[in-house]
Amino acid sequence: MYFSYSFDLTNSFQRQSTADLSLPLWQRADDRFFWNKHLQSDLISLRNTYQAVDPYILPVFFGYLNITTTAIKSTPLTFVLITRKSRHRAGTRYFTRGLDESGNVANFNETEQIVVIGDSTGGLAGYDSSSVSSGSKQQVQVFSYVQTRGSVPVYWSEVINLRRVPELKVRSVDLALNAAKKHFDEQIKLYGDNYLINLVNQSGREERVKATYENVVRELVSSPTESKEASEKTPERFHIIEPTRATQLIDRLHYIYFDFHHECRGMKWHRAQLLLDSLGDGLYDQGYYHSVEGSAMTSNSTIMRHQSSVMRTNCMDCLDRTNVVQSMLARWTLNRQLMDVGILMKGENTADFENFEVMFRNAWADNADVVSRAYSGTGALKTDFTRTGHRTGVGAFADGVNSVTRYIRNNFADGPRQDAYDLFLGNYTPSTSPSSLLFVDRRPLIIQSVPYILMGALFLDFATLFFPDLNASPRPAPATTEDGNVDIITKSGTRFSTKLLVFIWTVIAVLAAQFMLKYALLYVNWPKLSPPGFAIEGYNDALNRAKKDPLIGQWVGKQSGHERGASSIRLVHLEEGKKRIE
Repeated sequence: MYFSYSFDLTNSFQRQSTADLSLPLWQRADDRFFWNKHLQSDLISLRNTYQAVDPYILPVFFGYLNITTTAIKSTPLTFVLITRKSRHRAGTRYFTRGLDESGNVANFNETEQIVVIGDSTGGLAGYDSSSVSSGSKQQVQVFSYVQTRGSVPVYWSEVINLRRVPELKVRSVDLALNAAKKHFDEQIKLYGDNYLINLVNQSGREERVKATYENVVRELVSSPTESKEASEKTPERFHIIEPTRATQLIDRLHYIYFDFHHECRGMKWHRAQLLLDSLGDGLYDQGYYHSVEGSAMTSNSTIMRHQSSVMRTNCMDCLDRTNVVQSMLARWTLNRQLMDVGILMKGENTADFENFEVMFRNAWADNADVVSRAYSGTGALKTDFTRTGHRTGVGAFADGVNSVTRYIRNNFADGPRQDAYDLFLGNYTPSTSPSSLLFVDRRPLIIQSVPYILMGALFLDFATLFFPDLNASPRPAPATTEDGNVDIITKSGTRFSTKLLVFIWTVIAVLAAQFMLKYALLYVNWPKLSPPGFAIEGYNDALNRAKKDPLIGQWVGKQSGHERGASSIRLVHLEEGKKRIE
C-alpha cells in the first residue's frame, strides 16, 4: 500500500488536471482506490464539525508503484508505473468473479505508465512544482498512458471443489444486462470510449464466458455489426462487435476478441502484435495525456493533449495473458510518445536500448507479480520470459511451484484471506456483541475426521515401508534345516504381515480421499464473514448427500441432529454477515 502527504496517488495525471485544488487531498481522491476509507470513516464523520482533521485523513491505495530514473539516447527521464486496485468487489481469485448488482467487477485495476522528461531532481519528476527551477531552460514534460483490466462483466463464478479445474457457472444474459450497463456507463464517463479486449479461450470451458460476454455487448450497443477473421486452426482469430450508430452513451463500446491461446501458443508472444495491428485507428486515435511546464498540479501547466479512450483487457483471471497484452500496449504508446517529443526517430524502438529494456521488462514483470499475488496468492506465471525474453528451466520450475501453491491456497487458505478483505474494506461490520463461535468448525465430527484419517493412513503406509521396527529384538541368524537349507518361513511371514499392513492403510487412504473428493465442498475453506451464495448452497447440498452415504452417512445424520454438527448453525453467522451487508 502506498500514500503521499501532498500528491494524489489515487488519480491519474489526466484526472488531476481537472481537479479542484481548493479541496483537501482526501476529497480529491478517487473513491474506487481509497482503500482505507472505511478505516477513516470516523474522522470523515468528524470532519463535518471540525475541518481541522483534514490533514489526518490520508488516502492509501493498494497496488504497485515503481519509480526509476533512467535515460534514452543521453536524455534523462523518469519512468513511473502505477497500478491501482479497486476496493469495490475486491477479494480472492475464486470468491470474487464477474460483477455485482452495482456494476463493480472483480479484480479491477487501473494501470498508469508515466514518463517525465526535463526534471532536474531525478526523483518524482514533475510531481512537485518546487522541483522545477525558475531559471531552467528545459521544460518539464509529463506523458501518461492509462489502461484498465477487470473480470468479464457478467454473472459468473467458478466453484472450487478440490479438483484441478473448478466448476464453472454462468448465469443468463438477461440477468446481467442492468449491472453490465452500470459498469460500462461508469467506465465511459471516466475514460471515454472503451475498447473491450477479450482474451479468453474460444473453446472448452471458457467458451461459455466468451459467448455470454459477446451477447451482453450485442444487447447493449445500438444495431451492432460483427466481423470475424479465421485462422488456419480456429474459426475466430478475431471477432469484432461495433455499434453502427452512436445514439446513446453505451455506444462508445468497441469489442475485440483475440484468440491469444492459439496465436501465442508456445511462448510466441510476439504474435500478440496481430492484436495491435487489428486495433488500428482505435489505438492511434486514443492518444495519451501530455502536459508541459511544471506539474499537473500547478496552475501554469499547459495541457497539450488528452487520452480520449481506454483499452480494457481481460482474460479469465485478468492476470497472465492480460499482463502480456498490457505491456505491449504500453510499449507501443511509449515509443510513440518518445517519437513525438523527438527523442526517438521513426523506426527506432525502446527495446533497442539494453539498459532501458531491462528496466522496462522488470517493472512490468514486478507489476504482474503484485497484481497476481493480491488475487491468486502467488506471483504471475511465465515472468521469466517477461523479464529476459527467454524461457528458462528455473522459470518453468517456478511456474510449477506457483501452480501447486495456487491450488492449495485457493482451496484451503483463501477463505480467511477473503474475510480479511471484507473486514478491512468494511464489507462486513462486526456486531457489538460478536459470537465467540463465529470461526468454530461446526461440521459433524465424522466429516472433520476424514482428512486426519487420510493423513494418518498415508503416514502409517510410509512408516511401514521405510521405518525400522525399533522395538524388535536383534535379528537371530537364519534357521537351517538338517540338510543345511535356510528356513524361509519366518522371513516370508514377516514380508506377508508388512504387505498386509500396507494394503490395509492404502485402502483406508483411498476411501478417505474418495470421500473428500465426492463431498469436496465440505472441505473447502470458505469465507465465514460474507460468504458467496454458491458456498452456502454447495455446502448444504454436500452435507445432505453425505447423510445418505452408504459408508458413514448414518453417523453424519446422527451428529447433524445435535448442535455440534448442524450445518444451519455452522452457517448462521455467515448468513448474518451477508444480511448485514444488504
